[in-house]
Amino acid sequence: MSNGPSRPKNDSPTHGSAGSRAWWITSLAALTLLAGSAASAGSDVGNKQIFGWVEATLVSSERIKMKAKLDTGAKTSSLHALNIERFKRDGQRMVRFDIEDPEDGRRVTLERPLVRSVRIKESEENASSRRPVVELWICIGDIGRNLEVNLVDRSRFIYPLLIGRSAMEGLILVDSDETFTQSPTCGVPGAPT
Repeated sequence: MSNGPSRPKNDSPTHGSAGSRAWWITSLAALTLLAGSAASAGSDVGNKQIFGWVEATLVSSERIKMKAKLDTGAKTSSLHALNIERFKRDGQRMVRFDIEDPEDGRRVTLERPLVRSVRIKESEENASSRRPVVELWICIGDIGRNLEVNLVDRSRFIYPLLIGRSAMEGLILVDSDETFTQSPTCGVPGAPT
């Protein structure tokens, strides 16, 4: 038994009859509906924006431009940081760290409250490391928001910033065929819009 429209008997699509045209139109409409519902079931774009798997970003209020890998295989986001130092100020746990501007090599020292620490499994010999997590403003395209990022020396990686699933959830879809689809265009964080 067929799920599609039945073709009239003795009516070949190569003949120009009205019945065969109607059959083709009905078949095409049915296929279009099926394709549309299959596409919407797997990819509800909604208000999400599509980015490539590597994009230019702006980081912190200093607006340091750096390349970021949008990694759907990673849950959390990670930032290349050096001289990571935990300390307390007025009873609050803080983190001081340096980030390097890839364009001119200058180092910027930032201080942020420690949100939490996270244990990350390393790929080498089932080792793990404990990393500090801070909240940092990051802009990708026209999306600017505070994200939780863990701080680690990523000098052995190509991209200094990795944006994970939790940061992209509800906002971003990743097109694995594309890179650098949009320049970051966010205003200064905290400034009135």
